[in-house]
Amino acid sequence: MSPAPAAQQPTRREVLGRARRVLAWIVGAECLGTAAIFLWPRKAPPAEGGYGGVVTAGPVDNFTPGQVTAFAKGQFYLSRLADGGFLALSRKCSHLGCTVPWDDKARRFLCPCHASAFDERGLVLSPPAPRPLDLYAVTVQNGIVRVDTSTPLVRDGFDASQVVRP
Repeated sequence: MSPAPAAQQPTRREVLGRARRVLAWIVGAECLGTAAIFLWPRKAPPAEGGYGGVVTAGPVDNFTPGQVTAFAKGQFYLSRLADGGFLALSRKCSHLGCTVPWDDKARRFLCPCHASAFDERGLVLSPPAPRPLDLYAVTVQNGIVRVDTSTPLVRDGFDASQVVRP
């Protein structure tokens, strides 16, 4: 049996080539990581009194029964029903998300995109909207109305328990 050939030492060129490939992989991984961090969306903290946080609407006495008040920063409508209860309604149509303005003369929300209509409780009066406007949680503390816009309540209909009474 002949002796096994001795393992050849890698040449300087081979060692440098391997080192270059390893460094190229490291640099590539760092570039990808940096790009991912740069492109990944960050969730901004909710602005004080703006959408995504708690909005102080004001004293209960500022809202007359039957009145609908728009809050542009909070992106909702505060509807005070005839019986004195409050609902905070989303401005987004439940059909395709268009901004739905309140028409005070017609006493309804009218979607300019596809002609859906909603009453002051957010219930669908005319389709194509498949369900009522979403709600936000309303609290009344010490006579002050506050609306939490962090999580909309998706609903299929109206229930008296959705109305917050002062």
